[in-house]
Amino acid sequence: TANMYMHTTPEKFYIEAGDDGANEVLAIDRVSTEMTLIGSKDVPPSAVTRPIYGIMGTVRLVAGMYLIVITKKRKVGDLLGHVVWKAVEFDVISYKKTVLHLTDNQMQDNKAFLGMMNNVLNTDGFYFATDYDLTHTLQRLANTSPEFQEMSLLERADQRFVWNGHLLRDFNIVMKSCCINGKVFEWNLISRRSCFRAGVRYYVRGIDSEGHAANFVETEQIVQYNGAKASFVQTRGSIPFYWSQRPNLKYKPKPQISKSGNHLDGFQRHFDSQIITYGKQVILNLINQKGSEKPLELAFAKMVESLGNGMIKYVAFDFHKECSRMRWHRLQILVDMVADLQEEFGYFLVDADGTVQVHQEGTFRSNCMDCLDRTNVVQSLLARRSLQSQLERMGVLHVGQRIEEQIDFEKIYKNAWADNANACAKQYAGTGALKTDFTRTGKRTQWGLLMDGWNSMIRYYKNNFSDGFRQDSIDLFLGNYAVDEADMSTALHEPKDWKFLTLPIIMVVAFSMCIICLLMAGDTWTETLAYVLFWGMASVVTFGVILFNGRDFVDAPKLVQKEKMD
Repeated sequence: TANMYMHTTPEKFYIEAGDDGANEVLAIDRVSTEMTLIGSKDVPPSAVTRPIYGIMGTVRLVAGMYLIVITKKRKVGDLLGHVVWKAVEFDVISYKKTVLHLTDNQMQDNKAFLGMMNNVLNTDGFYFATDYDLTHTLQRLANTSPEFQEMSLLERADQRFVWNGHLLRDFNIVMKSCCINGKVFEWNLISRRSCFRAGVRYYVRGIDSEGHAANFVETEQIVQYNGAKASFVQTRGSIPFYWSQRPNLKYKPKPQISKSGNHLDGFQRHFDSQIITYGKQVILNLINQKGSEKPLELAFAKMVESLGNGMIKYVAFDFHKECSRMRWHRLQILVDMVADLQEEFGYFLVDADGTVQVHQEGTFRSNCMDCLDRTNVVQSLLARRSLQSQLERMGVLHVGQRIEEQIDFEKIYKNAWADNANACAKQYAGTGALKTDFTRTGKRTQWGLLMDGWNSMIRYYKNNFSDGFRQDSIDLFLGNYAVDEADMSTALHEPKDWKFLTLPIIMVVAFSMCIICLLMAGDTWTETLAYVLFWGMASVVTFGVILFNGRDFVDAPKLVQKEKMD
């Protein structure tokens, strides 16, 4: 059944709650954009009615205001007795009835902005619940005041994870009923992606001046058995100082640490807020300790040291070096290294009577370069260790039993973590995650390497040639960029300079001529060689010039001028 009905007339939209007994209707004036509550009998009988499942909000584009509604939802599962839905399809509806008032250029721009909105809406991963607060962890919900309970879900939500201030969440949620030793328990994995400093892989790195880290995700694993509930929380986020890594056509652009900007100030803000929210911090830095990533590792270590905060511990683990040549069993070294700290941090546990037995006292904050592939692998191993202890304590596992030996559950567990990696990666890097063959099977396979190669190629293409559009879409969606109807010139029209138009053509022509000369030999071999060398050189030189000016050729964001990097 629909949660709501939308009645449309040329003058107004009327949104009616589907619940019995609700007799007020939200009326939205399509001309003045004013919203009022009216009685349900005041809806004109001429209105066209359709079922909807929620209002996402409104956005102003070149043609005026648009209303975004959820037109299809799917049940994901039950979380602590509450139904969680995934919003699957959306409609972006114009308040204005025509676009005849627009010039051709404005029509084009409006179409581009609509494309951006749909681009974000079609990225998998918007979840909502109508009677449960998905944005808070169990431990945060247990420590709330009576005033908090009185508030509406939207007022009390954690703003970091509310993606549009309406019933919109950008999470990845997996919910499974599982069975070990004939005992059925609920196992849930929730990833909450922050909408602060949100964006795509290469254009949003490091932190902003408020200390918000790029690609920040809070992941909570919840277990429910016989009325008892346990939760284990981890975080991931970009390396928290000012650095950038802008696409320039190279496979791996070199990361640049900003020469200006007070790094320590931003760094301290980041960790101050982390400590308030999550308690003690253990940083797991999984980046390479040589090559282009090395300066980032050194800077990170140095900042933790100069901050001198006893609540923060820094652990560097060179993931690629330790696990090179398929030696993935070596990840156990890291897990063992932090085992004592994990014991000390514990997890959150409430017994069947609702009494809190233990609190989680600290959190692992993992990062690699993107906080995607390496991070997810390590988080899944730490979460399993926590789960082992929780299931023993709840009486699901017998003494001496290992989760790893529970074949059926292991399969569910590993696949859910791999799906979690894919959801986070699609939103940030544009493809599924890498290394998920290990997460799914516990082994690194040749086929997995091949699939990673394929995903890396797609990432390369997207990061260089379509991520500017994706970044603009996110900025428009989150309100970081506002469209001004009165302003005739939008930021979308940036003239490309001559290099962009001519160099690729010259390169293609030169390369083609080189091939033709090879195939159609001249009168003498020296003549052929001369032609081939000439055209070959021409194509190599233009390719070099294109690479040298790589930044001019990539698809860069146009709407929000990100902080200028040195």
